[in-house]
Amino acid sequence: MQLSKEEEDALDGRYGDTLALAYRVLVAIGNAMDADRLVSISWAHVSGVNYNTIGDAGLTFLEDISKGNAKVRVMTTLNPMGYDPSRVNELNLSDEFIEKQNRIMKAYERLGVIGSYTCIPYEALDTTFLHGSQVSLAESNAAIYANSILGLLTNKESAISALASALTGKAPYSKLRVQESRSARLCIDVKYDMHTELDYALLGYYAGRFNEDCIAFKGIRQEDIFIFSSATKPYAKANAKALCSALGTSGSAGMFTLNYQETIKERVEFTKHDALKVMDELSNADDGDVIVFGSPQLGLDELSTLLNMLKGRRFKKRCMIFCARSIYSKAKDLGYIDALEKANASVYCDCCSCLTPLISRDDVDSVITNSVKAAYYLRSWNRVGVCLSNMKSIVEAECV
Repeated sequence: MQLSKEEEDALDGRYGDTLALAYRVLVAIGNAMDADRLVSISWAHVSGVNYNTIGDAGLTFLEDISKGNAKVRVMTTLNPMGYDPSRVNELNLSDEFIEKQNRIMKAYERLGVIGSYTCIPYEALDTTFLHGSQVSLAESNAAIYANSILGLLTNKESAISALASALTGKAPYSKLRVQESRSARLCIDVKYDMHTELDYALLGYYAGRFNEDCIAFKGIRQEDIFIFSSATKPYAKANAKALCSALGTSGSAGMFTLNYQETIKERVEFTKHDALKVMDELSNADDGDVIVFGSPQLGLDELSTLLNMLKGRRFKKRCMIFCARSIYSKAKDLGYIDALEKANASVYCDCCSCLTPLISRDDVDSVITNSVKAAYYLRSWNRVGVCLSNMKSIVEAECV
């Protein structure tokens, strides 16, 4: 890999140990991916925030690299952490967990990272000015959304590679960062009537297993994924988020396109049979003790959609909703939060239903959710059963 003089100096430790370490990470990744150089990035989104996932080793690493003068060099946002600090008194969490989670937050603060704590930074922040830019995003749904919907260029980064990019402002020029590599080699012909956000999530989970960097879809209308007007905005964004999050859950895909080419040789179909197979794999309960919405976290449009579905009704059982704090603030001003709380829902910020101690086998046997990503992680990580259904059906079945 060809490095500039400044990059060589940083790699050699001239600007400090932390920056040298970050460059070593990027050079090693770049060499493994046949990158010929590093490119500048405009934004990084870092995972590895939840103590439940990074543990003591991750905490020690973050505290070590944040002790000196190292700071991120580009706008850097953070994935969700393990709990909502504003509701800590309501949560059955150990003092040790809270203390260590707070130390992680402080380490990132010392590095100059924005405490966004969201898996939907593309909704929580204004990223329109970045169109066409090289970025480095570790959250899989955000990376796929950025590549496929926003016109940004990123690989599906790991926590450590995104942090290294944040500290250096650089990333290896490889794979989906290269325009010529952003063409699909596989086309999935959708032969199934797509009506709800869950349908798009089932498609995403099915498609992700082919482990292609970029996948083309035939049979999906542009207006059902991309926002063309205020009328299509709520459901198009929900469909896109569901597709991106599920695509990133089951495999290595980092992008999809609806601009399929007839010259693509590898073609498969997605049928009702395929959708039902995914449902059978992920949904193993007929009911649940708690309803969960927000993996990815809900945006303002989805909160509005949910309220419109409720029509003044209340959930019969506990309902947990996860959203970004910046979204929560806007929703509070609009009266959404008060209305949802009157409907027997609790809205949590800064965290997510996935990989969290907030949903435990000790308290819950199974959950009801519309999220394929949540279903996957709640079963495999939290060890609870899952009843999978779309948002509208959940509201109709679980409200009075």
